[in-house]
Amino acid sequence: MATVTLKGNEVKLAGNEKNVGDKAPEVSVVKSDDLSDITVGGAKENAQMIIAVPSLDTPVCAMETTKFNNQAAGIEGLEVTVVSMDLPFAAKRFCSTEGIENLTVASDYRNKDFANEYGVLVAEGPLAGVTARAIFVIDRDGNIVYKQLVPEITEEPNYEEALEAAKKAAAK
Repeated sequence: MATVTLKGNEVKLAGNEKNVGDKAPEVSVVKSDDLSDITVGGAKENAQMIIAVPSLDTPVCAMETTKFNNQAAGIEGLEVTVVSMDLPFAAKRFCSTEGIENLTVASDYRNKDFANEYGVLVAEGPLAGVTARAIFVIDRDGNIVYKQLVPEITEEPNYEEALEAAKKAAAK
């Protein structure tokens, strides 16, 4: 079982931990703009970058989503999806307020399939029930080619490393 920290305190993650080389499970999440189900993971026409954040209603998650909206969304051949447990209504409001238009923002609130299938569900502590901060890059064949599980939930990911992995996956 993987762990991360929250303000220095270790918290366990639940679900089926996925790593580089594993097949990316196909799961449904809810698009924030129209409440429709979309599928992330699996084989697709484009490479995928799935960005898991605990809540868009926090400064670090908001900053991360904005940075990826501005940088990752411009990569040709890449689908970018931010997944959180936020209700779609709150996520839609966030996107409208922050000008998030270049990527898909989705919610895993219905049954936590994404968090469970990718092993990023915070299982204990004050954030139990939300996703840990993580990034998965999936190639067109549905293989996980990059994973970044951010060790401290309150810190930002390594953007440069994630974007480089996304560019490589999208170019193949």
